[in-house]
Amino acid sequence: MTIDSTAGEIGPAPVVRRHDVPAQLRALGLDYVDLFTLTTAGPAGEPERWARAAFERVAGLQGQFIWRVLLGLRLRRTGADVAGWRIAGRGDDWIRLEARSWMLAGYLVVQVEGDRVSLATGLRYDRWPASAIWTPLSAVHRRLAPGLLRDAYRAVGT
Repeated sequence: MTIDSTAGEIGPAPVVRRHDVPAQLRALGLDYVDLFTLTTAGPAGEPERWARAAFERVAGLQGQFIWRVLLGLRLRRTGADVAGWRIAGRGDDWIRLEARSWMLAGYLVVQVEGDRVSLATGLRYDRWPASAIWTPLSAVHRRLAPGLLRDAYRAVGT
């Protein structure tokens, strides 16, 4: 499992990469997990609203290219998904999205706690190529995730 900590000044407050793993991901037997948290200027709002802002509006076509082409995720387009990711679970302050490919399973958790919003990404490698593909992509992901939260903050209008 890969978990470390970095911070950068990129929003209303720094986006911080944290060490803890959300409860919604702990039991999934993951090979990779990261978690980033942004402190907003006020109450963060609804987790699904953040997920839609981040993955549908901000990630947009670039996200779709990474998810569908590079990772081979089978995303769908129904009213019950977010950017093609299936809504696999939700609570009052969190939403968990899932998608699978022939080589891996991907999970995204958006959690809102007061004035903080967190984005956790988890992957389970089901076949060998997953690790070889995700290892270089994970560096790009960790560089882009703080900006994704910052831009989602603007899109949500908190």
